[in-house]
This record gives sequence, C-alpha cells and structure tokens, in this order.
Amino acid sequence: MRFRVWPHDLDTSLHLNNGRYWTLMDLGRADLMIGSGLWRPILRKGWTPVVSAGQIRFRRELRPFQAFDLETRLLHWDDTRVVMEHRLIAAGTGTVAAIALVQAGLYDRKQRSFVPVRELFAATGAQAERPPMTAEVEAFLSAGDALREATVSA
Repeated sequence: MRFRVWPHDLDTSLHLNNGRYWTLMDLGRADLMIGSGLWRPILRKGWTPVVSAGQIRFRRELRPFQAFDLETRLLHWDDTRVVMEHRLIAAGTGTVAAIALVQAGLYDRKQRSFVPVRELFAATGAQAERPPMTAEVEAFLSAGDALREATVSA
C-alpha cells in the first residue's frame, strides 16, 4: 500500500508520528483480510479482529510529503494466533523506515474464544504449511508471554 506523510501525520520533530505507524499498520491488516477473502466471513460470523501484542523498531524517519510503502505479510501462526510483519519502506530508496511484528487473532464473541487458524484458512479456501518459527518471531512471542505473565501476577 502506498502512502504519503501529510502535515497532520507529523510530530514535534516534523517526521511521521510514532502513533501514526500503528494506525497505518491497522490498514495493512485490513487490506490483508480483504484481499485474502477473509473479510466476508468475518462480517458474516461476527468475528472481531484483535491485536494482542506488537513491537516496532524505528530505523529511519519519514519526512513531510515523503511517499512510502507499507508491506504486510504473515510470518507464523499457531492454533489461534498469527504473527504478521509490517514494513514501512521509503519510496524510491527502498530504505526500511520501520519494521513491526504484531500478534493477532479473530475473536468469536458468540463462542467466547479465538477462532482456530485452520478455520480462517478454510473460510478463504487457502491452504498453507505453517512456516518454521524464526528466531525473531520466537523472541517476540516469548517477550509477549513474559509480559502477560507479569501482568497476571501484578
């Protein structure tokens, strides 16, 4: 997805505000759900997309009026959650401005549980083998699990 940094996107340092990155990544996930055909089953079954963890690494600033691309892809999944990667890439140079990992799932309010990933794939007609977990994904999930445990015991 191609975007441009507009004046309302800026922070006091006159570059893309860090909160705006998260908003744009929401659009990347929506685009992925729509493009995969998952959006219709989400609406029909009353599922709710839920992000449960996210981590971002800012590498280069995005300046006013600069064009950039947002790339979103699935990296890994387990029974009920997926890990997606978002990359914001400066147009023209190919420089990665930021990279983020997000853990998400679809929540079924009627069943009061997360929808199994196999059901998500079945709803779109997609078939895929679970990719091996990279060291980055493993570290991201472990950090999220540790933080969850810390908040439960606090």
